[in-house]
Amino acid sequence: MVRHPDRVRTRAYLAWAFVCLVWGTTFLAMRICLETVPPLLMGGLRYTAAGLLIIVWVLARGQSLPSVRAWPSLAVLGALMLGLGNGGVVWAEQTVASGLTAVLVAMNPFWMVGCDALTPPREPLSVRRAIGLVVGFSGIVLLVWPEMHVKGESGFLEGIFASQIACIGWAVGSMYSRRRGHGEAKDESVLATAAYQMLFGGICLLLAGFTIGEGSRLTFNPRTGGALLYLILFGAVAGFTAYAYALKHLPIATVSLYAYVNPLIAVALGTVILKEPLNPRLAIVATVVLVGIALVKTEARRTSVAEFAESAESAEPAEPFPRAPRALR
Repeated sequence: MVRHPDRVRTRAYLAWAFVCLVWGTTFLAMRICLETVPPLLMGGLRYTAAGLLIIVWVLARGQSLPSVRAWPSLAVLGALMLGLGNGGVVWAEQTVASGLTAVLVAMNPFWMVGCDALTPPREPLSVRRAIGLVVGFSGIVLLVWPEMHVKGESGFLEGIFASQIACIGWAVGSMYSRRRGHGEAKDESVLATAAYQMLFGGICLLLAGFTIGEGSRLTFNPRTGGALLYLILFGAVAGFTAYAYALKHLPIATVSLYAYVNPLIAVALGTVILKEPLNPRLAIVATVVLVGIALVKTEARRTSVAEFAESAESAEPAEPFPRAPRALR
């Protein structure tokens, strides 16, 4: 059956719009879930369940799963990009507003550029990107500097630090993913590979959560249970499926624009629903950071498929394992 190109492109744009909307709402859902679910266990339950669901879906469609030989590298990616990456995000949301967390996580491209410039083979740092780095990080300084002189704000600063640890995890994971993509990953299914990264990342978060005693604080109510279910079914399973479809049929540059839309949705929802403060300084910080991102993200980069989280730029997922950008990745 031959698909009409216009119809396919329309569906691809709808998938992209779905990604923008859903991934923009996940920061709100995480904040709600944190009301009774500890951060690391929340991320662990989310990605372990999502990974298993996608594996079942892949098998039902008759597609193959990554070989046992690929498991160690996928475990490393899962630990970096979802264990460290998502773990840092949910940890930050304990003390940082959900909308502001989305803006801070969108700084992932800055860390990607820095890693590329410092590790071989080094990618030259253009003037445009250098200016973008300065602009973006000046936004962080503008955000953090006043808090450093106010007693009792250590939790807020800890959250800022955790958000940037998350970005570093994604950046390092992206570099590893890019190198891996030149070899063993070429013939892997995008969804299957993402499922295994989710599964391994989720297991890492569960182990970490139980190790630090989060199990004793784990409870659910209809509100937090519904938020977690939303994160699993929409934020992870449906969100990444739509992301993969959009990447397969639309230019990377177009798909990567969701990284600018997500923070705007997250800030709006946090302000309206959770009554999070949006004072002039925070609005200026968000603007400065997004301008810096626009300057830095001049060209697409190759990254891991599991970088959906939060500010990526990825490659065409089709069947060859993609990599492209990134963020969130």
